[in-house]
Amino acid sequence: MIRFEKVTKVYEHQQTALDRVSFEIAAGEFVSIVGQSGSGKTTLVRLIIAEEHPSSGTMTIGDWDITHIKHSEVPTLRRQIGVVFQDFKLLPTKTVFENVAFALEVSAAPQHVIKRIVPKVLKIVGLEEKQDRFPGRLSGGEQQRVVIARALVHRPKIFVADEPTGNLDAINADEIIDLLKRINGFGTTVVLVTHNKEIVNKLRKRVITLDHGVIVSDQKSGKYLL
Repeated sequence: MIRFEKVTKVYEHQQTALDRVSFEIAAGEFVSIVGQSGSGKTTLVRLIIAEEHPSSGTMTIGDWDITHIKHSEVPTLRRQIGVVFQDFKLLPTKTVFENVAFALEVSAAPQHVIKRIVPKVLKIVGLEEKQDRFPGRLSGGEQQRVVIARALVHRPKIFVADEPTGNLDAINADEIIDLLKRINGFGTTVVLVTHNKEIVNKLRKRVITLDHGVIVSDQKSGKYLL
């Protein structure tokens, strides 16, 4: 589903964020990408969602070589990849339903499709009874679940969660991870980028460890090593 072959990313002033990184993630896998600050995790995410292009190497999503993806093709790719960040980025003046519906509206989905899909994804994340609330009346964990629901509306084949529990307490963090596991259970490939050692160790899923832009470990059923 995701293939990096000798991918290097060099920024201005010759700062190397990733150095000849190679790995494959199969369809339906749940993989944690771990590493300390500055290890290259964020750059990896930006490359997967085509927010940036590699300096060298090749990247493939499914059968699609996105190494030199055109700007006009990025929206099509993004609809296949659900992305959740640490920052909720919810629209404060829109309700839960409206925040989730917005992701469909910007892709010109008709109203009858929106009315059918939004309740379904809100049920998946357990917020169907709070669809009329505004973000300010939700807990941090509930706000993150709205973000996850919004990322699910296009039924993505890949779900990338970049530090999704960074702003949450332990109980809410566990609930978000359980939700990601449920999404993975639907057959969706899940890539979790995190520095939370406890979460990674409890998952007992595949762990790819980055250090200074290099993969230093790739464990099939691993732990947080750093």
